[in-house]
Amino acid sequence: MSRTTSQRPPLPKLDEATEQLQTRLLRQVGQTIGDYNLIEPGDKVMVCLSGGKDSYGLLDLLLVLQRRAPIHFDLVAVNLDQKQPGFPAHVLPEYLTSVGIPYHIEERDTYSIVKRLIPDGQTTCSLCSRLRRGHLYRVAAELGATKIALGHHRDDIIETLLLNLLFTGKLKTMPPKLRSKNGRHLVIRPLAAVREADLARYADRRAFPIIPCDLCGSQEDLKRKQAKEFLREWERRAPGCADSMFAALSNVAPSLLLDKRLFDFSSLRSADGAEGEEDAWLDQHDTGPA
Repeated sequence: MSRTTSQRPPLPKLDEATEQLQTRLLRQVGQTIGDYNLIEPGDKVMVCLSGGKDSYGLLDLLLVLQRRAPIHFDLVAVNLDQKQPGFPAHVLPEYLTSVGIPYHIEERDTYSIVKRLIPDGQTTCSLCSRLRRGHLYRVAAELGATKIALGHHRDDIIETLLLNLLFTGKLKTMPPKLRSKNGRHLVIRPLAAVREADLARYADRRAFPIIPCDLCGSQEDLKRKQAKEFLREWERRAPGCADSMFAALSNVAPSLLLDKRLFDFSSLRSADGAEGEEDAWLDQHDTGPA
């Protein structure tokens, strides 16, 4: 189901506290878009809307930026209706119509596939996300979208870093901009610098019609939830450690790690002077993340 619109309603009048929060979020999103060149003139950005607080916040902020940005870009909202039992199919079309944005609802029964293939008690996230990603890539091509925007925030990025460190033996996370494996799609994460707590507060103040997830969101033993609790505990013990972890992702020193693909250790020789101080810049005073 698709719908276009030719008229956009005016932006809602916000109370002072909500406007201040929105201004801060817009600054963070705008900075990320600029730093990583996420949106360019003439782009058609497909915003993936799940019905959760993060994707609602992403769409809302991009709608504001679309009106204020010095460049022109188009937005289209896309929801994958996975046919979860009890899913309120009317909620998103009504909301998207009210904000005046073109949208497409893709109906695919991935819920039954996941429930059939994944035994009870085992994590559904991997299969669910793989099926969802395939459908969203196809829809993006059909709609002519040049970018696919996802609602992952700063906490998601830090948690993914922890998950890979603890369980996969890899030092990686979700970048603000990613090219798909087939090279045909660019995935962007404009909320990369936004804290989850701020998104939750913004969703509450904006009264988004949140739709709970009966797949991933209903599983209590997920490693991601364990990573989230790990971070919460460390924030209680050492306030600001999550800020430090996020900042570290932009302060990488390949010569101080162990990956021979990133740094030529075998050719490293002693030298007079400072020629060998490849990462001396890391010792400079840093005021920390904004």
